[in-house]
Parts: sequence; C-alpha cells; structure tokens
Amino acid sequence: MSQGHTISFLTRRFREIGIRPATRHGQNFLIDINLQRLIVQSAKLGPDDVVLEVGTGTGSLTAMIAEQAGAVVTVEIDRHLYDLAGEELDNYPNVTMLLCDVLKNKNRFDQNVIDVVQEQIDARDGSQFKLVSNLPYNIATPVLSNLLSSSIVPTSMTATIQKELADRMTAIPSTKDYSSLSVWIQSHCTVEIVRTLPPSVFWPQPKVTSAIVHIAIDKDRREAIPDLAYWHDFVRAMFFHRRKFLRSVVLGAFKRQLSKPDVDELMAQVGFGPTTRAEELDVATLLGFCEAVRARVPEWSL
Repeated sequence: MSQGHTISFLTRRFREIGIRPATRHGQNFLIDINLQRLIVQSAKLGPDDVVLEVGTGTGSLTAMIAEQAGAVVTVEIDRHLYDLAGEELDNYPNVTMLLCDVLKNKNRFDQNVIDVVQEQIDARDGSQFKLVSNLPYNIATPVLSNLLSSSIVPTSMTATIQKELADRMTAIPSTKDYSSLSVWIQSHCTVEIVRTLPPSVFWPQPKVTSAIVHIAIDKDRREAIPDLAYWHDFVRAMFFHRRKFLRSVVLGAFKRQLSKPDVDELMAQVGFGPTTRAEELDVATLLGFCEAVRARVPEWSL
C-alpha cells in the first residue's frame, strides 16, 4: 500500500480510470504516510475494536486500520473510488465496504451504516467502537456531532478535519470560536488537537489548514446529562442566534411553551441578567439552565 500515498501514484491511477478528485465530495487525499500512521496510532486500536471509517478514498488508511483493528466498516460515496479501494483491500477479510452516503440527512446517519456497524459490535464480546477517518471537510461536523447522539456511540473519534473546526471544538466561552459545537462536544468528551497539518500534505491541496483530533467520550460527563436528546436540541437552539440576548433566544425557541414572565423567572432562577448571552456561559452553566427549562417544559424539540 506504500505507493498509494504518493501524488504520482494517485494521478496515474486516476488518469488510468478517467476520474478526477470530486470537490463536491470533499476529496482531499492525505499523501503523507507518517501522518496516516499518526492517525492510527492516536486511535489506540486493538484486535477487538470495531472501526467506522467515513471516506474510504483509495483504501490506504483503511488498510492501516485493518491491520490493527478487529473489524473495519468503511463507507465511500464515490463509485470510482469504491471500486479502486476494493482492489487494494481485497486481502483484508475484516474490512466491510459500503457504497453509500453515510448521512441520511444533516442530522442523522444512514440506518444501514448503523446496522452494519452494530452487527460487527455484536459479533465481538467486549469490543469497543471507534471512528477513525480522514473526514471529507463538507461532512465533518455532522458526522462527528451526530455520531455522539446515535445508537452506536463510539468510545473515541480520531480524524483529520479543518483546523477551524478543531478550534471550535476546543473553544472557551466569550471567544469567537465558542459555539453550539463547542458546548455539545465538551459536555461529554475530551478533545485533543494531535497535530496541525499544512495544505501540502494533501492532494489536491485544500485552501485551509487541517488538524488531527482525538475525541474521547467521558462517561462521567455523559451520564451527568439527564436527557441527551433534549440537551442536544437545547444547545443548538441557544446558539442559533449567538449574538442575541439569551432572553430573546429562549422566547423564540419556546414560544409555544413559555411566556415572557416564565422566561424572566427562569433566568432569574439561575442568576442570568437581561443582557446575558449564550456565548458567555460555560458548559456546566448552560446544562444547569437547560435542566431548569426542562423542568418547566419536559417535552420539546427543535
């Protein structure tokens, strides 16, 4: 597989089959073999692990993962790449290749992907499920965010993503990068930026800097969230208009369930003033406010 990491190999193979990298699918191939090894190393894979890879590409990273994991489910949306990777992965019986869009929509995974991964998990006693991917930029946020609220929650996610997205995941309150994603991820995970990657390690070169991130589920944090689905929707709603005062945002999100006096009472209950904004509040404070609202409005969703 070593030759599959070079620009010359990729351009030759693409020329042979008459294709070019598809911008619409976010195809930027990681051509540095040492960085591919770093991704796999950071994932800390073992023989009982079940791995989901989103974006098979040429199959080079898939092969590295398969050499260490018990089972790999790899998903590719591009028929040409699916066929190309299939040739390279033919000698890896622990790899299951899927030709589909991993996302049913921006908020949900394709159920077939979930089912195939679940089958692999069920087939191995004591297995751990992990995501390991060079993620296409255009689906990185929904993949990482939605997997945490799916029926197959991973123990960790190790992926290459835009550096801008990594900064949002690790941002603190009252900074420009602090967002609903920051709160959602940090509320039940730890996030490490393993390495920042220049455009030159990809082909074609993207216009942005990238990063390898390792996201690990913190069971204690996750179990401290009473209603995960409610919390997910609540966080998204509170940052939908991030520059607005929180009072206006809550009134808009709960206009059918809460009156203005109700919202004022709730905000006073948790010590918020009329000019409080969501972007100023840390994760614990927002979770406390969410639970105060949920006590008044138990059933709600975006």
